[in-house]
Amino acid sequence: MQLYETINKIGGQFRLPGKLYSYDVITNGNINSTYKATYRDADGQLVSYIFQRVNTNVFSHPVEIMRNIENVTSYLNEKFPDEVTLRYYHTADDLNYCVDGDCFWRVSNYFDSIAYNTTDDPTVIAGVGEAFGRFQKQLSGFDGSKLYETIPDFHNTAKRMQTFLRAAEEDTAGRAEETQEEIAYLRSVADEASALSIRYAAGEIPCRVTHNDTKANNVLFDRVTKRPLVVIDLDTVMPGMAGYDFGDAVRFIASTAEEDEPDPTRIYFDTGKFRAFCKGYLRQVKRGLTQVELDTLVQAAFSVTVEMAARFLTDYLQGDTYFKINYPEHNLVRTRSQIRLAQDITKKRDELEWIVRETLKNV
Repeated sequence: MQLYETINKIGGQFRLPGKLYSYDVITNGNINSTYKATYRDADGQLVSYIFQRVNTNVFSHPVEIMRNIENVTSYLNEKFPDEVTLRYYHTADDLNYCVDGDCFWRVSNYFDSIAYNTTDDPTVIAGVGEAFGRFQKQLSGFDGSKLYETIPDFHNTAKRMQTFLRAAEEDTAGRAEETQEEIAYLRSVADEASALSIRYAAGEIPCRVTHNDTKANNVLFDRVTKRPLVVIDLDTVMPGMAGYDFGDAVRFIASTAEEDEPDPTRIYFDTGKFRAFCKGYLRQVKRGLTQVELDTLVQAAFSVTVEMAARFLTDYLQGDTYFKINYPEHNLVRTRSQIRLAQDITKKRDELEWIVRETLKNV
């Protein structure tokens, strides 16, 4: 009853029409608390909304995050009024959030949809690529530099590698000796992995609106047609490189194993999944990205994978203070899985570059 009353109170803050009929807890997602709230309007129709209580321990600047979301969603709704878009409701003070005691709330529209945590279906994979490509294309006219950088230097690979190298030298947790092979590999590819972020800092690669969490489950699909509807979870929207959104997406969706798979022999970069994602993505961005961006998509996939390996190993070397772990070697297992994936990308790089070129010719 207390949660019902809380949701009812928050709905009143956002001036939702009708009366709260029911609510359900949505268990997908590990950070924010999410609920589907259904209201009965004056005509007796049931209308659902998504309520989220933002985890301010993780997102310590929620107001700035909501400003980013407001800027992006209002732009999309204005420019593409006839398309399915994410919409956030506003309070009487015209804010897209409200604060109730220690809790930070927001409300958005609900989509009767399905999402995929993992998939081997090339049609669905292409749909994920299409959704993130469309997100990039639709926001190509928005100046990404105007957004608040919610996580400073999030994809500054050069800085991430410097932090890793410093952690390896300092060895505060006494773990460098057992990770010499991993340290040696990451040292050997540090310059190559850092190259794109250095070019971005120099202005050679455009600043875009980037999503920064391009997992498959952040795309909602129509339950019947299985067509992609909309990209969700905009908490990490900020300035960045389009290639890193692409690279992070294929790092997840083209891997044959989970990010913490302990058996390296099960991990490789699936070129068939990569091809399917490219088909959906490049159809959308072919005319929107610069030639430099298109030419460096595979390099971006390598860079972001190495960056992730370096972040996991940095945390392991520093005593596991950042990433949540389920057992003592968890971050080391993650490191090894990402290194294995980066090595396979290197091995298949010529083929992957060819797939990008051929796909661009045919979309």
